[in-house]
Amino acid sequence: MDPFKLAPLFILLLFGGLLCSLVFGRRLRARHAAGETDVKANRAVEGAVFGLLGLLIAFTFSGASNRFENRRTLIVQEANAISTAYFRLNLLPPETQPEVRNDFRQYVDARLAVYRAMANEGPVREAMQHVDNLQGQIWKEAVRACQLSTERPAGLVLPAINAMIDITTTRAVANQTHPPAVVYGMLIILALICAGLAGYGMTGDTLVRRTHSIAFAAVLTAVIYVIVDLEFPRAGFIRIDAADQLLVDVRESMR
Repeated sequence: MDPFKLAPLFILLLFGGLLCSLVFGRRLRARHAAGETDVKANRAVEGAVFGLLGLLIAFTFSGASNRFENRRTLIVQEANAISTAYFRLNLLPPETQPEVRNDFRQYVDARLAVYRAMANEGPVREAMQHVDNLQGQIWKEAVRACQLSTERPAGLVLPAINAMIDITTTRAVANQTHPPAVVYGMLIILALICAGLAGYGMTGDTLVRRTHSIAFAAVLTAVIYVIVDLEFPRAGFIRIDAADQLLVDVRESMR
């Protein structure tokens, strides 16, 4: 099941948990109001914990954003690698080119099928297996064509095909690279603790406290969700699918 189908539940649980922490903090403050002693010490602790939350948010958001951009850059690199390899097929003997070119067209279609499967919960494993089979087939045909050629430039085809194959492994690793789950767990727990501290320090009338509580919970929930969403750019609201148009353009250029 796509985890992002549970996104509304995750948002509601996180938002509700933050509100509960704020309410708990306010009630704890009301219980201790009569015996308030060292306000400066309390502020020092709050500042340290809120600073730690800000640092963790900055760290996770920066990492998620960098990984998002890296995945998009790898799409460009793969499109360039496929185009380069396809153009170099002109160096092969003319009688061997049609078969290899046809396999290249099938290969690009298979790569696009992999990313569509990722976005739509399709059979990703089967799509990847088809890609692997086509890679092996293209490599064998290219090697055989180079062996038949007496022209030295034909050897430039194999390095280009090798680069095209290598980028698939790089992209697969990049798609599976995420921070450990404990980082997100720590982020959520720290957010709940900060919500409790914020509730403990709230003053003013009931309307002001409620407005501030809702705003605080909503902002933290939105920030945490965006961080998680960036980590999975084919499943949430922040998508990387538009970059796949480069591969579509490459496929259309293969006449």
